[in-house]
Amino acid sequence: MEQAFPAARYDSFIVNKETLPDCFLISAETDAGEVMAIRHKTAPLVGVQFHPESMMTVAGKQLLHNFITVFGG
Repeated sequence: MEQAFPAARYDSFIVNKETLPDCFLISAETDAGEVMAIRHKTAPLVGVQFHPESMMTVAGKQLLHNFITVFGG
C-alpha cells in the first residue's frame, strides 16, 4: 500500500498533538502535519480523522481490508 494517498475528510476537527495522551501514537499525518490517524500503544484501539469508506479515498478498500485483517479476529 502506498505511504501517501488522497483521503476524504468532511469536517475540520483535528487531534491536537500537544494534548494527545501518551498512550497513543500518531500513525498518519497530512503533508501539513495534521493528525489523521492514531493508535493505542498497547490496546487494539485505532482512530482515523478521514473517511476510508468514501469514494474520494483512493486507498479506501485496501485500508478497510487491512483493518479487518488485523483487527477482525
